[in-house]
Amino acid sequence: MENLKLKFDEKGLIPAIVQDHYTKQVLTLAYMNAETLALTIAEGRTVFWSRSRQEIWRKGETSGNVQRVVSITADCDADALVVEVVKDGPACHTGAESCFFQPVYVSEELKQFTYEGLYELIKGRKTAPKEGSYTTYLFDKGLEKILKKVGEECTEVIIAGGKRDKEETVFEISDLCYHVLVLMVELGISVEDITRELEKRHVVDHKVKQERMQ
Repeated sequence: MENLKLKFDEKGLIPAIVQDHYTKQVLTLAYMNAETLALTIAEGRTVFWSRSRQEIWRKGETSGNVQRVVSITADCDADALVVEVVKDGPACHTGAESCFFQPVYVSEELKQFTYEGLYELIKGRKTAPKEGSYTTYLFDKGLEKILKKVGEECTEVIIAGGKRDKEETVFEISDLCYHVLVLMVELGISVEDITRELEKRHVVDHKVKQERMQ
Protein backbone atom coordinates (compact mmCIF):
# COMPACT_ATOMS: atom_id res chain seq x y z
CA MET A 1 0.00 0.00 0.00
CA GLU A 2 2.81 2.37 0.84
CA ASN A 3 4.46 1.80 -2.57
CA LEU A 4 1.19 1.97 -4.52
CA LYS A 5 0.05 5.40 -5.64
CA LEU A 6 -3.73 5.31 -6.04
CA LYS A 7 -5.36 7.58 -8.61
CA PHE A 8 -8.23 9.59 -7.15
CA ASP A 9 -10.47 11.50 -9.56
CA GLU A 10 -10.78 15.29 -9.83
CA LYS A 11 -13.09 15.27 -6.80
CA GLY A 12 -10.60 13.28 -4.76
CA LEU A 13 -12.66 10.07 -4.96
CA ILE A 14 -12.00 6.48 -5.97
CA PRO A 15 -14.75 3.89 -6.66
CA ALA A 16 -14.83 0.94 -4.26
CA ILE A 17 -16.57 -2.27 -5.33
CA VAL A 18 -17.59 -4.10 -2.15
CA GLN A 19 -17.63 -7.89 -2.43
CA ASP A 20 -18.70 -10.60 0.00
CA HIS A 21 -15.62 -12.49 1.18
CA TYR A 22 -17.44 -15.82 1.42
CA THR A 23 -19.77 -15.85 -1.58
CA LYS A 24 -17.87 -13.39 -3.82
CA GLN A 25 -21.19 -11.65 -4.51
CA VAL A 26 -20.87 -7.98 -5.43
CA LEU A 27 -22.63 -6.09 -2.65
CA THR A 28 -22.43 -2.43 -3.56
CA LEU A 29 -20.49 0.30 -5.33
CA ALA A 30 -19.43 3.20 -3.14
CA TYR A 31 -16.73 5.86 -3.12
CA MET A 32 -13.78 6.60 -0.87
CA ASN A 33 -11.41 9.51 -0.58
CA ALA A 34 -7.95 9.38 0.94
CA GLU A 35 -9.32 10.04 4.43
CA THR A 36 -12.08 7.41 4.39
CA LEU A 37 -9.71 4.85 2.87
CA ALA A 38 -7.28 5.48 5.72
CA LEU A 39 -10.15 5.21 8.23
CA THR A 40 -11.29 1.95 6.60
CA ILE A 41 -7.85 0.44 7.05
CA ALA A 42 -7.43 1.79 10.57
CA GLU A 43 -10.87 0.70 11.79
CA GLY A 44 -11.12 -2.56 9.83
CA ARG A 45 -14.59 -1.68 8.56
CA THR A 46 -15.86 0.09 5.45
CA VAL A 47 -15.93 3.86 5.66
CA PHE A 48 -17.07 5.73 2.55
CA TRP A 49 -17.55 9.27 1.33
CA SER A 50 -21.23 10.06 0.74
CA ARG A 51 -21.47 12.08 -2.47
CA SER A 52 -25.09 13.04 -1.79
CA ARG A 53 -24.53 14.21 1.79
CA GLN A 54 -20.93 15.33 1.29
CA GLU A 55 -19.78 13.69 4.50
CA ILE A 56 -18.02 10.63 5.90
CA TRP A 57 -20.29 7.56 5.94
CA ARG A 58 -19.46 4.60 8.15
CA LYS A 59 -21.42 1.67 6.77
CA GLY A 60 -23.72 0.26 9.45
CA GLU A 61 -23.33 3.20 11.82
CA THR A 62 -27.12 3.54 12.13
CA SER A 63 -28.39 0.24 10.69
CA GLY A 64 -25.90 -2.04 12.44
CA ASN A 65 -25.05 -3.67 9.09
CA VAL A 66 -21.32 -3.24 9.49
CA GLN A 67 -18.91 -4.55 6.85
CA ARG A 68 -15.65 -5.85 8.30
CA VAL A 69 -12.78 -5.60 5.84
CA VAL A 70 -10.80 -8.68 4.82
CA SER A 71 -8.77 -7.17 1.98
CA ILE A 72 -8.53 -4.19 -0.36
CA THR A 73 -7.16 -4.62 -3.89
CA ALA A 74 -6.55 -1.99 -6.56
CA ASP A 75 -7.04 -2.61 -10.27
CA CYS A 76 -4.26 -2.45 -12.89
CA ASP A 77 -4.62 1.31 -13.30
CA ALA A 78 -4.84 1.91 -9.54
CA ASP A 79 -8.01 3.96 -10.04
CA ALA A 80 -10.58 1.53 -8.61
CA LEU A 81 -10.74 -0.75 -5.57
CA VAL A 82 -12.26 -4.11 -4.70
CA VAL A 83 -13.01 -4.38 -0.99
CA GLU A 84 -13.70 -7.88 0.32
CA VAL A 85 -15.78 -7.87 3.49
CA VAL A 86 -17.55 -10.02 6.02
CA LYS A 87 -20.91 -8.35 6.43
CA ASP A 88 -23.14 -8.20 9.48
CA GLY A 89 -26.51 -7.95 7.75
CA PRO A 90 -27.79 -6.78 4.35
CA ALA A 91 -25.64 -4.47 2.25
CA CYS A 92 -28.55 -2.60 0.67
CA HIS A 93 -30.74 0.01 2.38
CA THR A 94 -33.77 -1.85 0.94
CA GLY A 95 -32.96 -4.89 3.07
CA ALA A 96 -31.58 -6.90 0.14
CA GLU A 97 -28.30 -8.75 0.65
CA SER A 98 -26.80 -6.89 -2.31
CA CYS A 99 -27.60 -3.56 -3.95
CA PHE A 100 -27.45 -5.35 -7.30
CA PHE A 101 -30.75 -7.22 -7.61
CA GLN A 102 -32.55 -5.66 -10.59
CA PRO A 103 -31.95 -7.79 -13.73
CA VAL A 104 -31.25 -5.89 -16.93
CA TYR A 105 -30.16 -8.82 -19.10
CA VAL A 106 -29.41 -12.49 -18.42
CA SER A 107 -28.14 -14.93 -21.05
CA GLU A 108 -30.15 -18.13 -20.78
CA GLU A 109 -27.28 -19.95 -22.48
CA LEU A 110 -24.44 -18.74 -20.30
CA LYS A 111 -25.97 -18.03 -16.90
CA GLN A 112 -24.71 -20.26 -14.11
CA PHE A 113 -26.62 -21.75 -11.22
CA THR A 114 -25.65 -20.66 -7.74
CA TYR A 115 -27.13 -21.49 -4.36
CA GLU A 116 -27.10 -17.79 -3.59
CA GLY A 117 -29.19 -17.10 -6.70
CA LEU A 118 -31.70 -19.80 -5.83
CA TYR A 119 -31.84 -18.54 -2.24
CA GLU A 120 -32.64 -15.02 -3.42
CA LEU A 121 -35.32 -16.36 -5.78
CA ILE A 122 -36.92 -18.32 -2.93
CA LYS A 123 -36.66 -15.30 -0.63
CA GLY A 124 -38.46 -13.26 -3.28
CA ARG A 125 -41.38 -15.69 -3.23
CA LYS A 126 -41.73 -14.96 0.49
CA THR A 127 -41.36 -11.18 0.38
CA ALA A 128 -43.35 -10.82 -2.86
CA PRO A 129 -45.77 -13.78 -2.99
CA LYS A 130 -46.60 -15.11 -6.46
CA GLU A 131 -49.94 -16.74 -7.16
CA GLY A 132 -49.57 -20.37 -8.22
CA SER A 133 -46.00 -20.60 -6.91
CA TYR A 134 -45.23 -23.78 -4.95
CA THR A 135 -42.63 -21.87 -2.94
CA THR A 136 -45.17 -19.21 -1.97
CA TYR A 137 -47.56 -22.02 -1.04
CA LEU A 138 -45.00 -23.46 1.38
CA PHE A 139 -44.47 -20.09 3.04
CA ASP A 140 -48.24 -19.58 3.31
CA LYS A 141 -48.60 -22.95 5.04
CA GLY A 142 -45.85 -22.10 7.51
CA LEU A 143 -42.97 -23.72 9.35
CA GLU A 144 -44.73 -27.01 10.18
CA LYS A 145 -45.42 -27.71 6.51
CA ILE A 146 -41.88 -26.78 5.49
CA LEU A 147 -40.38 -29.05 8.15
CA LYS A 148 -42.64 -31.88 7.03
CA LYS A 149 -41.40 -31.52 3.45
CA VAL A 150 -37.76 -31.47 4.57
CA GLY A 151 -38.40 -34.69 6.51
CA GLU A 152 -40.10 -36.32 3.52
CA GLU A 153 -37.24 -35.40 1.21
CA CYS A 154 -34.68 -36.76 3.69
CA THR A 155 -36.50 -40.08 3.58
CA GLU A 156 -36.54 -40.04 -0.22
CA VAL A 157 -32.77 -39.47 -0.27
CA ILE A 158 -32.23 -42.40 2.10
CA ILE A 159 -34.40 -44.69 -0.02
CA ALA A 160 -32.69 -43.71 -3.27
CA GLY A 161 -29.24 -43.96 -1.72
CA GLY A 162 -30.08 -47.34 -0.26
CA LYS A 163 -30.81 -48.61 -3.76
CA ARG A 164 -27.46 -47.19 -4.99
CA ASP A 165 -29.40 -45.51 -7.75
CA LYS A 166 -27.20 -42.51 -8.62
CA GLU A 167 -29.67 -40.73 -10.91
CA GLU A 168 -32.55 -41.02 -8.46
CA THR A 169 -30.33 -40.02 -5.53
CA VAL A 170 -29.17 -36.88 -7.37
CA PHE A 171 -32.81 -36.03 -8.08
CA GLU A 172 -33.85 -36.50 -4.45
CA ILE A 173 -30.84 -34.62 -3.04
CA SER A 174 -31.77 -31.71 -5.32
CA ASP A 175 -35.31 -31.75 -3.92
CA LEU A 176 -33.89 -31.83 -0.40
CA CYS A 177 -31.54 -28.90 -1.09
CA TYR A 178 -34.42 -26.82 -2.39
CA HIS A 179 -36.62 -27.51 0.64
CA VAL A 180 -33.71 -26.86 3.02
CA LEU A 181 -33.23 -23.46 1.35
CA VAL A 182 -36.93 -22.75 1.89
CA LEU A 183 -36.47 -23.62 5.56
CA MET A 184 -33.42 -21.35 5.74
CA VAL A 185 -35.37 -18.41 4.31
CA GLU A 186 -38.22 -19.07 6.75
CA LEU A 187 -35.80 -19.02 9.70
CA GLY A 188 -33.69 -16.13 8.43
CA ILE A 189 -30.61 -18.30 7.87
CA SER A 190 -28.45 -17.18 4.94
CA VAL A 191 -26.19 -19.21 2.67
CA GLU A 192 -23.37 -17.16 4.18
CA ASP A 193 -24.31 -18.41 7.69
CA ILE A 194 -23.85 -22.00 6.51
CA THR A 195 -20.62 -21.15 4.68
CA ARG A 196 -19.21 -19.56 7.84
CA GLU A 197 -20.10 -22.59 9.94
CA LEU A 198 -18.50 -25.02 7.48
CA GLU A 199 -15.44 -22.80 7.15
CA LYS A 200 -14.92 -22.87 10.93
CA ARG A 201 -14.79 -26.66 10.96
CA HIS A 202 -11.96 -27.13 8.43
CA VAL A 203 -12.23 -30.92 8.63
CA VAL A 204 -15.32 -32.62 7.23
CA ASP A 205 -15.45 -35.33 9.89
CA HIS A 206 -15.16 -32.92 12.84
CA LYS A 207 -17.77 -34.22 15.28
CA VAL A 208 -19.30 -30.96 16.43
CA LYS A 209 -22.56 -32.43 17.72
CA GLN A 210 -20.86 -35.07 19.84
CA GLU A 211 -18.46 -32.53 21.35
CA ARG A 212 -21.30 -30.21 22.25
CA MET A 213 -23.13 -33.00 24.03
CA GLN A 214 -20.19 -33.83 26.32
